[in-house]
Amino acid sequence: MTTNQLLEINKYGQSIWMDNLSRDIIQSGELKNMVENQGIKGITSNPSIFEKAIAGNAIYDKDIEAGISKGLSTEKIYESLAFEDIRNACDILHPVYEATDGLDGYVSIEVPPTIADDTQKTIEEARRYFKEVGRDNLMIKIPGTEAGLPAVEQVISEGMNVNITLLFSVDSYVNTAWAYIRGLEKRVAEGKDISKISSVASFFLSRIDAKIDGKIDEKLAQGVDDINLEAKLKSVKGKVAIANAKIAYQEYKKIVDDKRWQALVEKNANVQRLLWASTSTKDPSYSDVMYVDELIGKETVNTLPPVTIEACADHCDVDSRVETDVEAAYKLIESLKDPDINIDLDQVMDELLTEGIDKFIKPFESLISSLEDKVKHLSPV
Repeated sequence: MTTNQLLEINKYGQSIWMDNLSRDIIQSGELKNMVENQGIKGITSNPSIFEKAIAGNAIYDKDIEAGISKGLSTEKIYESLAFEDIRNACDILHPVYEATDGLDGYVSIEVPPTIADDTQKTIEEARRYFKEVGRDNLMIKIPGTEAGLPAVEQVISEGMNVNITLLFSVDSYVNTAWAYIRGLEKRVAEGKDISKISSVASFFLSRIDAKIDGKIDEKLAQGVDDINLEAKLKSVKGKVAIANAKIAYQEYKKIVDDKRWQALVEKNANVQRLLWASTSTKDPSYSDVMYVDELIGKETVNTLPPVTIEACADHCDVDSRVETDVEAAYKLIESLKDPDINIDLDQVMDELLTEGIDKFIKPFESLISSLEDKVKHLSPV
């Protein structure tokens, strides 16, 4: 019997979560099997995932009809479907939550992406989602935008678990970590328990390389006379995301050594783990598990889509590498400023954040539109 590499990864202090959720895998027992036998310790979802799960899937029709009979709006019908799946997934993962004393076993649901720039609405929706789902192993996903971080701080102070998503730059991760810390400090100042609050910072990977590689390819397509310059440009391809993540992990180590964090540890605070997201390889010439192999390390999470879970279980090369080649990572990021390469990483990260929100808004709107069509089709004449 071959070794399941996902189980091996856990020995290095990294938890594997799955970036996928549908009623099919819940009702078929597939999710339960993955949790009990394949080392899956959490679930992340987003509007794109729910669009794929719900649109055109007859498994939801009965509940859609129930929503119609209650006179619910399309948005409320969507929520009823999503919340039901999230609750059931939380129940399947609750034994993991108990066994790990709240380290793992979480299911994430994102607040509507259309409110990413509205702090107060984000807070209100987070409260409502947390209350209506009603599971202690629920994580509310909030984008790490300028408006999102004050919301993170507030909902943490109110005792909710938070997954801060769409983090691309190292600075955005650091800001996220301090928002978590401030939220905990506020709660401590109010004399409240912080030992049951958990958070992850979802740091995106493959989208960075796809963006940088595109810019490198544009430069190469314009024609490069110098063979050394061509080699310099090509040497950057497929390397920036992992280097960026390794630098973020170094910042994580600084934060957990900080006296403000250590004061919270004395109050039984749980560390906010870096979660590697966007981990499916976009370029077929790269290893399909490169964003797993290179970032295994303690107190981290990697959330994988099903295809990457299958690939990793089969042929991940498991070893702790998140702290290897760190000096080379800093040099690589610095090399982007080289006049020959000339890529503004800050600008790239800003573009990725804007695009990331849009990539959640569009499937959300598409999902609501397809649900409206299904409501019309299923409504009694």
